[in-house]
Amino acid sequence: MTKFIGFVTRETSFDFVGKRKYAYIFSILLMLASIGSMFYQGMDYGIDFRGGILMEVRSEKALDIGQMRNDLDALNIGQVTLQEIGTGGHDFLIHTLGRGDDEKAQLIMVEKIKASLGDVEFRKVEMVGPKIGSELITKSIIASVLALLAIFIYIWVRFEWQFAIGCTASLAFVMITTLGIFSIFQIDFSLNVVAAILAVAGYAVNDTIVSYDRVRENLRKYRKMELLPLVNKSTNDTLSRTILTGTTTFLAIIILLALGGEALRGFSIAMLWGLAIGTFSSIYVAMPMLSLFDVKKTIDAPVNNVA
Repeated sequence: MTKFIGFVTRETSFDFVGKRKYAYIFSILLMLASIGSMFYQGMDYGIDFRGGILMEVRSEKALDIGQMRNDLDALNIGQVTLQEIGTGGHDFLIHTLGRGDDEKAQLIMVEKIKASLGDVEFRKVEMVGPKIGSELITKSIIASVLALLAIFIYIWVRFEWQFAIGCTASLAFVMITTLGIFSIFQIDFSLNVVAAILAVAGYAVNDTIVSYDRVRENLRKYRKMELLPLVNKSTNDTLSRTILTGTTTFLAIIILLALGGEALRGFSIAMLWGLAIGTFSSIYVAMPMLSLFDVKKTIDAPVNNVA
């Protein structure tokens, strides 16, 4: 009996490869928009990268955000950003830009803010120097590049170089467009987001590897089938697994976004976007790119059993 998974059955045959040209156009436009935004307006770096002081305060009674802003401006401690968390005027985030790496000066600034706000609860106080923030940007870029390189090498060993190029191009697309979303909408970019991007890369490469495994199987099973129909069949063969995995992960991220609070907001957004664009890239970038190479000759190559 045919088993249904939503609208997907064992006989499902969507023409994914037939839409590859439209997918390529969409992907290129999204990449250009992301890169253009990063060059034009940059990223809205959080305290992890810019340095400064981040405070999370809570008050039993509702506070007037306008009065709070006036009180903080009167301290003459430089640029201060005040953001209300939730509604009701009870929870706020205060962010000031760093002033060098003088820890003593930052402590004095913290005391001035505490004295100005009076009877409130300081739930979190973080201090980061701008020099450390600059180093974190460099290390984050290096970590991302090394992750891509390691994944490329793994796919090359696990499959062949043609598969490695397709997978790496797909992952680069996911990572760049995720950065682009944060740049376009100027969402706070922190170390949590970097961790989310690397986690998304792992999710996307796992999805792609499953699809590539099915391509290898079908290359041996259907030796006379043309490459494009074979790639399309392989994508459809793994579609139910993609939908099930994506749906369960999506539900978990939605709960995290709703209940995780401001600290996990950037992480949740990056994961949510990465899940959607990672699935898209696996189906419409990584798989169709195999048609650009003569991968049929790989059916006579020994199968690597690297886990």
